[in-house]
Parts: sequence; C-alpha cells; structure tokens
Amino acid sequence: MTDREPILGAVVVWRDLPRAIWVLLLARAVNRLGAFSLPFLSLVLVNDFRASLTSAGYLISAFGLATIPSRLLGGHLADRFGPKATICLGLAGTAAAQLLVAGSHTFTQAIFAVILLGLFFEIYEPASQALIADVTDEYQRPAAYNLLAVAMAVAGMGAGLLAAVVAGIDLRWLFIIDAATCLLCAAVVAFALTDKTARGQRDTHRSRERGAWSDRRLLAMLAVGTIFATIYLQITIALPLTITQRHLPVSVVGVLLVLSTLTLVLVQPVLNRSRLRLLGHFRIMTLGYLLLGAGLAVYGFATTIAAFAAATVIWSLGDAVLIGRAFTVVASLAPDAKRAQYLAVYGTSWGIAAIIAPTAGTWLLELGGPPLTWSTMATASVLLALVQPSLGRRLTRH
Repeated sequence: MTDREPILGAVVVWRDLPRAIWVLLLARAVNRLGAFSLPFLSLVLVNDFRASLTSAGYLISAFGLATIPSRLLGGHLADRFGPKATICLGLAGTAAAQLLVAGSHTFTQAIFAVILLGLFFEIYEPASQALIADVTDEYQRPAAYNLLAVAMAVAGMGAGLLAAVVAGIDLRWLFIIDAATCLLCAAVVAFALTDKTARGQRDTHRSRERGAWSDRRLLAMLAVGTIFATIYLQITIALPLTITQRHLPVSVVGVLLVLSTLTLVLVQPVLNRSRLRLLGHFRIMTLGYLLLGAGLAVYGFATTIAAFAAATVIWSLGDAVLIGRAFTVVASLAPDAKRAQYLAVYGTSWGIAAIIAPTAGTWLLELGGPPLTWSTMATASVLLALVQPSLGRRLTRH
C-alpha cells in the first residue's frame, strides 16, 4: 500500500463503478430504508413487556456487545465462503431475529430475540465492505465507499419518515417491516450477484498469512478508528442533550441530521473533482479530522439554531472528506484471503465505541456541560489529525 500514487489523482465517476457495486448499493439502500426499528427497541421493551428502564438498558447494552462477535464472525465467514453467501446469511438471520422480537410474548422471550438479533446484526457488514474492495481498484475504492455511505444516509432520511408513520400504528410493525426489507435485500444479493464478481477469485481456504489481530498496522488503525467512533457517536448521544440544555426544541436535532446528510450528498461531486484527490489518504484524513474538530468545537458554545446549523455543516464537511478513506487503507493492508477479516476487526471499533461513548458523553455533560463535552471531542479530533502523518509513514513503510 502506498500513501500517494499518480492513479489516486484520477477522477472516479460513480456511474463507471462496477455493476456489483450498484447491485449491493440497491440492496443495502432497501435494507436501510426499513431499518428504523432499533431506536424504538427500548420503548417496545418498556411498554409492551413491562421491563424497567434499567432492565431495558442492560438488554440494549447486551445487544451492542453481541454485535462485536457478530462482525468478527461475518469477516471469517466471508473469507471462507465468500461475500455473497455471508451477506445472505446475515440478513436472513437478522430478519428471523426481528420477527422473534415482534412475536415475543414475555420479556424472557424478548431477551433471547434481542441477543440473537445482535449476533446476526453485523454479519453482513464486513462481507459488504470486502465485496467493494474485491471488485474495485484501489483508486476507485474511496469513491465506492463514499457512494455506499451517501446512499445509506439518504435512505436513512427516508427511514425516519416511514418510522414516523408506522410508529403511530404499532411499534412491533417496525420490526416486521425491517425483517421484510432484510429478506428483500438478501434476495437481491442472491439473484443479482455471483461470487465470480470478486476479481481475483480470492482464495477462501485457510491462508498461511498471519492473523488480523497480530498485524500491528491494523491494530493502529483500530485504535484511531475507535477514538473516531467514540467522538462521532456523541452526535447521537450528547447533541440531543446539548440542544435541550440550550432550551431549543428537540426537533432541532432532526433538522441538523437532515442538514448533515444534505451536506454529505452535495459536497461529494465537488470533492471528487477538487485538488484533494491528488493527495494521499492520510493527508486527506488530516484535513477531515481538523474540520470535524472545528465543527464540534462550535457546538460547545452555540446557543442559536443558526450556530448549531453552521457547526453541523463544518463537521459534515469533515465527515465527507473522511468517508471511505479508512476502509480503503485497511483493505489495502490485508492479504486477499483475509480482507473481510481485516475489515471486520477494524469495524469492531464501532462496537467498542458504543460501550464507551454513552458513559463518556453523559459524564462530561454532568461535569462541565456542553463547553467541556464538545471541547474534549474537538481536542480528540485535532489529536487524530496530528497523528495521521506519522501513522501514514508507519503504514507505508511496510
């Protein structure tokens, strides 16, 4: 892997990406459109199963913990049996668990269903990421990962609108619809993709290469990714609390998330044709982390909707710059036969962060309010920016 090669300066037009990318994109977008059940899980547990808030919280934490082995299993299965079979297995298992949640009659049954959901929930993720890497050249990968992220963000907006309609009928229907979209996504992948779309026919037999967990380069990326994920999750954890502390309507949070998605979508064509594409991944990520930190710093002192909106645009520009870069680097570090496992290990950063972020965010808010919380997040972002040059040199040296 190299941090800068002439081909990385090439303009990658989305419509020129391989057909397999578009099939996967369609399938995942359909799945994301129906993936609005999870935010309502705590309400279902409390209202339908009469669980206490504490019990519901413990069970949701157990779900988050279960997603870590789920992702690692997905990486192993994708390298052993291929991305297509793994994606279909993960989606089918997720659908079955969703239906079990909807059909549970007791809290004990719900516990089993929710943990099972966590164990299947992330299986398809590393397989999807590995499939993108398999069918693209390195210079195409940032654009391909960007396209997937943009599609997920747009579909997520639609999911929120659908949730607002369905939630008023019966919350359990959210899980049934989510299960249906999982099965539809699996059907699209099963009939429209073949494992032959993976260029190079990755050897799915046991490789003599060292394991992913013993690769220090990957562990360095995992450490950076965990810090980034912990920062990023504060947008869903600490931002709503910050908005209410500033005596603004909670609906502002939804407006800001929509603004973030619009920024992400609109800026992509500009970024693809800017001089940024001439830079290596780590220089681009340095800029991304600086923009992220600048936007989050403004959150700490914003008191008006306009100020929060300006901050959102700034950090969203950083997010747009960062999207796809880390996955591209990790995919290039991996031996072909272990690419999904490398991506799975890197992806556990989000599971680890999901355990750390809620406690860290609420503790900082109690200790020093929004100024301390967002200044801390901004400082962490700047530190990530500062380590990128040395991280790039270390990884490219090998």
